[in-house]
Amino acid sequence: MLLGRRYRLELEVDQGAYAERVASICRAVWNAALDQRRIAAQLNRGRTADRAVWPSFVSQCRELAEAKQTEPWLAEAPAHCLQQTLRDLDTACRAHGAWGVHFRARYRWAPSFRFPDAQQIGEVQRLGRHVGEVKLPKLGRVRFRFSRKLGGEVRNVTIQRDGRHWYITFCIEDHRAAPAANGLPAVGIDRGVVMPVATSDGQCFDGVGMRPGEQRRVRHLQQRLARQQQGSNRRRRTVRAIGRVYERVRNRRADLCHQTAHTLTTEHGLVAVEDLRVKHMTASARGTVEQPGRHVRQKAGLNRSILDKAWGRLRTTLEWHGRKNGCSVVAVPAAYTSQTCSRCKHVAAESRESQADFCCVACGYQANADVNAANTILALGLRASGRGGQVRPLPSGPAGPMKRQPPEREVSRAAA
Repeated sequence: MLLGRRYRLELEVDQGAYAERVASICRAVWNAALDQRRIAAQLNRGRTADRAVWPSFVSQCRELAEAKQTEPWLAEAPAHCLQQTLRDLDTACRAHGAWGVHFRARYRWAPSFRFPDAQQIGEVQRLGRHVGEVKLPKLGRVRFRFSRKLGGEVRNVTIQRDGRHWYITFCIEDHRAAPAANGLPAVGIDRGVVMPVATSDGQCFDGVGMRPGEQRRVRHLQQRLARQQQGSNRRRRTVRAIGRVYERVRNRRADLCHQTAHTLTTEHGLVAVEDLRVKHMTASARGTVEQPGRHVRQKAGLNRSILDKAWGRLRTTLEWHGRKNGCSVVAVPAAYTSQTCSRCKHVAAESRESQADFCCVACGYQANADVNAANTILALGLRASGRGGQVRPLPSGPAGPMKRQPPEREVSRAAA
């Protein structure tokens, strides 16, 4: 299996400046190559397939080598990094088309570049308990925080800046076969806006999103940013302060996704999730000039809440951890799962009394609304996977609080 190992880099001043330079050159190559593909798409409009001429990865690599003769600054970056940029662009254009790929803006794109040749990468050495070192082309020897073992053979290396810090990611091959199914019981999960993840057995995973103090901090910094002069040093410091807040939010969101996915895939053999089209659900309700939208501000707030809970990233993380732990992930249709009784299968919008309470109008079954939806999703997942079986709903009664994951401190104290 191919796995990724990410570590925080400790670059020197000159190494950090060179990494920024290489990333800027890769960004310029991406934008120029994408602009060339869009121009070709306009010229080929209306032509037949046999007369259309499209730029390819090979042709753009050839033109890049010719451009180095007239543009010496292109030679400052390693040739393999620029070729990998063109290869990534070719893959993206084949999947989404030239008009479906975005240009890389200077301040909205995380600078990154990749070294694909493992033979040019030096051997990873451990200099101390938490200090590692590796030799990279033109960067020399770089040190990083060796927080865990590699556990495999290095295939390629990616350098990326996230906020204030640079990170190095080793793509390794551990020479292990994919694990077999673990045979553990199945579980269904319901993703929501108020509660990010609720399972069919009553567990709840929360702790993601921007906190009220951080929201006030960002609002204050954005107001300060609007009053500052373009290009000033104080404006740059304000932008960095806003970036630090969003960096903490991103790290918190990633931590929730990985912790939740690891817990679910190690304790269960099948995870049933809703097949949510997050991109369509978070589309703007602004409309057009002829037909303006309704409740635009309310829909914008809902879109922010959905994106803040990382629904799409959670599913991707579940699939990645599932392949590693022998757990399969099944996506089921999301229609009417929140209005269906998990006991009698009666569908009625009136059964959903509130956001947290569910009371079936047919059989009188009462449960937490998110847990009831998770049980319905579990039944659909068992049917889709061919495992069948009946799902036992939670005992009927007043909808009480769900089980929450204990904080890490409480777990450590209980273990002690």
